[in-house]
Amino acid sequence: MATIFRSFFARLWALWGLISFVVTFSIIFPIACFKYLIKDPLKSQLYFNHVSRLWMHIWLRMIGCFPSIKGLSHFESHDNFIVVYNHRSMLDIPLSSPFTPGPNKTIGKSSFAKVPIFGLFYKMGTILIDRKDENSRKKSYDLMALNLRLGMNVCIYPEGTRNRSNQPLKSFYDGAFKLSLDSGKRIIPCVIKGTDSALPVGQFLYLYPKKLEMIFLDPIAPEGRSVQEIKHLVTQSMLNELMRHSHDQKS
Repeated sequence: MATIFRSFFARLWALWGLISFVVTFSIIFPIACFKYLIKDPLKSQLYFNHVSRLWMHIWLRMIGCFPSIKGLSHFESHDNFIVVYNHRSMLDIPLSSPFTPGPNKTIGKSSFAKVPIFGLFYKMGTILIDRKDENSRKKSYDLMALNLRLGMNVCIYPEGTRNRSNQPLKSFYDGAFKLSLDSGKRIIPCVIKGTDSALPVGQFLYLYPKKLEMIFLDPIAPEGRSVQEIKHLVTQSMLNELMRHSHDQKS
């Protein structure tokens, strides 16, 4: 009975989530468009990130998904970073870029940019990629490198797509780690928790109030390491945090 009630509530709550998303987006979108009046690319992107964070602060609280952000002290240096996240839910997207400090852009699917109106907003904060197109992959890599040179953080989901397996992480693509080696920029791993319970992959019209967490872990430097060594260190750092979380839940 409790399971039936939870499922019924989650589907009603998903309708509220969708309605509140559309209403708040219609208010925030014109404000975000002022980004184009700011000529300096860093200040322009920082403005957009601030607007996105404000929107997500409001909307996530409206749907009962209160974000907790830890490890922000890693961004206190004057450097910029490559930030990588685990990915188990569509709800990871409203967390990752908006709540990552400093001006930043996310690598994301080009197909989302085709969504009417929202696609325009999506393109403001995203480096678009079609993973099936070699030219698109190369262009997106060059744009990531350019944004790093401009002083922005670059946000990447190294699993590529949402993790639908029963493993804590899917295998990572090499792109983020090659970018770190080529640019000399450190990687900050970030573990996102709670989104897969609030908005599970494979569930249609389902949303449940849940505390969401973003935990930024110690930066990993590329110097003296290969792509595979960097990838291994990042993977282990994230796995250790995910395993600790799993252990704490069982205790």
